[in-house]
Amino acid sequence: MSLRVVQQFERGLVFRFGRVRTVQEPGLRVLVPIVDKMRRVPMRIVTLPVPAQEGITRDNVTVWVDAVVYFRVIDPVRAIVEVQDYMFAVAQVAQTSLRSIIGKSDLDDLLSSREQLNKGLEVMIDSPALGWGVHIDRVEIKDVALPESMKRSMSRQAEAERERRARIITAEGELQASSMLAEAGTRMSAAPAALQLRLLQTVVEVAAEKNSTLVLPFPVELLRFLERSTLQPDQPAQSAPGDAGTVPADSGATTPAETGDEP
Repeated sequence: MSLRVVQQFERGLVFRFGRVRTVQEPGLRVLVPIVDKMRRVPMRIVTLPVPAQEGITRDNVTVWVDAVVYFRVIDPVRAIVEVQDYMFAVAQVAQTSLRSIIGKSDLDDLLSSREQLNKGLEVMIDSPALGWGVHIDRVEIKDVALPESMKRSMSRQAEAERERRARIITAEGELQASSMLAEAGTRMSAAPAALQLRLLQTVVEVAAEKNSTLVLPFPVELLRFLERSTLQPDQPAQSAPGDAGTVPADSGATTPAETGDEP
């Protein structure tokens, strides 16, 4: 009854008549029967999951956030004497700190700036835990749960943003293409043979597809010549040089039938 074994990852806190006497190191320890009592305190890092906490962000979005806390005991005397159950105390302060972080942050910060939130949450939990002989090694936010309506809204927003980027890229491409085409047209206008070669190259490309499409290049200059040579509809007709028997209607000449004379 007087022998106790303290593991490597533990420290033995010895009470004599209710008062803390010593902190025993790992190994085989001898106690005074009936007088001494030992309580083992683990010194390893404890992983404490924080249940999902519901909160409203600064931009009025309801979210559920859960986290995990890594801590260890650095002072066995304080961990046993100063607080009744240090694990329960750390769990409660972690939940309240997580709720406070949710209320102070925006939704975008919860989704993208988790490193800064983890550091702030670690400081908030570590401040009261140091008085209990507990040191917070690390705090991490695991998951942020959003309502389905908010997920659909964010999906539509992301889709609209991608469509906007696609239109901007298309417009920029059209602008660059128009500038290059204008430069190419300027150079081809200086050399008419280049335009003819480009036309022949286009015909070859179309013919290489083995389709039933027939391409007939038609010069624009020929259309302009036909337009100039075409008779306008409102222009009066002119008589031919050999038509001598044609008499204008408004002239004063009379036919033999009108005068009554014999032909």
